[in-house]
Amino acid sequence: MEKKENFLGTYFSKETILRITKVAKILSWVVVGIYASQWIFQVASFFLQIIRGYWFGMGLTDYANTIIALFEMPLRGVVYFVVLQAVAQVLLMFMDIEDNTRRAAREAEKK
Repeated sequence: MEKKENFLGTYFSKETILRITKVAKILSWVVVGIYASQWIFQVASFFLQIIRGYWFGMGLTDYANTIIALFEMPLRGVVYFVVLQAVAQVLLMFMDIEDNTRRAAREAEKK
């Protein structure tokens, strides 16, 4: 087993970084859930407007604007989800790179 020791040149706390990645992953799922529920309500409202006849007399640009707005919000939620997931993975990758660099330096010292 390899002995783990804290290196004084480390400028971050591994436990803190791991907590941040967990929070980012959980927050990304919360964000996607909020945007998904908002989109469901938006679609329901969209169909209720059609059924109630609120679309009568609207122009082509009004139809296009309403349909585009229907898909704009979920796209924003997907982007937030992907960014938060990517931030979590990048932080973990940086920790792996740091750990592998230190391990390689220790092995080079032994030779």
